[in-house]
Amino acid sequence: MDPAIIAGIILLVGIVVLLALAVPIAVAVGFSSFVALAVVIGPETASFVGAQRLFTGINSFTLLAIPFFILAGELMNTGGIAARLIDAAKVLVGRMPGSLAQTNVVANALFGSVSGAAVASAAAVGTVMGPRQREEGYARSYSAAVNVASAPAGMLIPPSNTLIVYSLVSSTSIATLFMAGYGPGLLWALACIVVVLLHSRRHPGAGRTQRVPLGVAVRTLMKAVLPMLMIVIVIGGILTGVFTPTESAVIAVLYSFVLGMAYRQISLRHLPGILLNATRTTAIVMLLVGVSTIMAWVMSYSRIPQLISDGLLGVTESPTLILLMILVVLLAVGTFLDPTPAILIFTPIFLPVVVSFGIDPIHFGLIIVFALSLGTITPPVGNVLFVGARVAGLRVEPVIKALVPFFLALAIVLLVVTFVPQLSLWLPGAVGLLE
Repeated sequence: MDPAIIAGIILLVGIVVLLALAVPIAVAVGFSSFVALAVVIGPETASFVGAQRLFTGINSFTLLAIPFFILAGELMNTGGIAARLIDAAKVLVGRMPGSLAQTNVVANALFGSVSGAAVASAAAVGTVMGPRQREEGYARSYSAAVNVASAPAGMLIPPSNTLIVYSLVSSTSIATLFMAGYGPGLLWALACIVVVLLHSRRHPGAGRTQRVPLGVAVRTLMKAVLPMLMIVIVIGGILTGVFTPTESAVIAVLYSFVLGMAYRQISLRHLPGILLNATRTTAIVMLLVGVSTIMAWVMSYSRIPQLISDGLLGVTESPTLILLMILVVLLAVGTFLDPTPAILIFTPIFLPVVVSFGIDPIHFGLIIVFALSLGTITPPVGNVLFVGARVAGLRVEPVIKALVPFFLALAIVLLVVTFVPQLSLWLPGAVGLLE
């Protein structure tokens, strides 16, 4: 039997079975990849190759940005930055119908833009906004759905750990991906705002507009200047070449720590807990990256990406149909696989296919991250969904029902992002990052 068929069967069956048995994703991917490798090239050689691939996969200067951005997110979550961004969001959208729900959306976009972590955003913003929305008559399931639906915008708006992972796998520029993420990320937030507006018109009794006096508004926005200045420093420094994306992550950590100390929300006694939480998250991500490189090597050695590419091209040569089929696969995969391992697994498979049709790798990066971000709010494994429901003190079932309009709106935006590449490529081109 063809080695590609053998390896493909082992990988597919092994990962599916182990995930069904509730085995951690990293273990499922790593074990299945090693077994496939052992069958294809022999156990002894597989041991050496597997260890080498595992080390090589995480031995990357670029990847150092991930643990530092994770640590920066933990410092922001503890350091009082979320509260200031929420207050600023309330000033910006306080006069819109459903003002508190709109505040939740904008606060998630702002917090996500400085932390890059959807789960942290859902926890931090949801903890503050949930009680306020309930006091104004919002249904708990609806307020939780607003928080869950808007939190993943931070996975697209830079700095974004998912875009860093895609950059590693696709050998594309992190700076270019960061600039390309603004368009789709803001469209994600805009879609949530539109859904909230429509809901507010159908349920005018829930919530009320918030009229903030001009003096209070100015003071509130001034308090949010320093947290938002981090984006200017990080992205501006990368674009001007003052420092690399990895160095920018270190600067984000230092800046977040200094702000937390200045706001008297972080002290030295908080550091062990913050470092421990960041270390746990980093360990999970890095292990996923390492074992996924083993799987990528197995697939490359067995020509699995080439076979899948030939299979897709055998079905149709229409770029539109190819992209639609890829979107269906990504949306299905996102329901049971986190974005990081999904990017590591499917980018090497689909990227050669779309590039052969002339689709820009930067544009495809935003497509795959957007599609997989939808999976974070979709059962059965959507981590943002479960965190948002837990923060609201609800089971996931009522939250899922309230999420349906948001999911439909975001699915439409995904199609727009997919078939209007300039939404992703205009800004990088305007600043001279595209060749």
